Amino acid sequence: EFTEIAPESDGKLSLRMLGDAQNHALQVLHETYPPGADTGPEEISHEGEEAGIVVSGTIEVTVDGNTSVLHPGDGYLFDSRLPHRFRNTGTSVCEIVSACTPPSF
Repeated sequence: EFTEIAPESDGKLSLRMLGDAQNHALQVLHETYPPGADTGPEEISHEGEEAGIVVSGTIEVTVDGNTSVLHPGDGYLFDSRLPHRFRNTGTSVCEIVSACTPPSF
């Protein structure tokens, strides 16, 4: 069962959480970023680690000032305490399957 955890984004992005992360040490997300979607103008940071794999589309990922554009099959792994941001600068929807520990949302 998935729960939308980014309803305040007004459809600009979707973060669907698998199960109830409060009862687990790992949080799994299905993330969807339409073209132009962004986690915000400010980089975010929080306790833990994040990892993900791009399923479709492309995503620009910035971690601690270093920016990479990821394509299907590419992945990331970083310390979430570092400032980070996700942006879809492409022309198609980007889907990512990700996990973070401990749960952050």
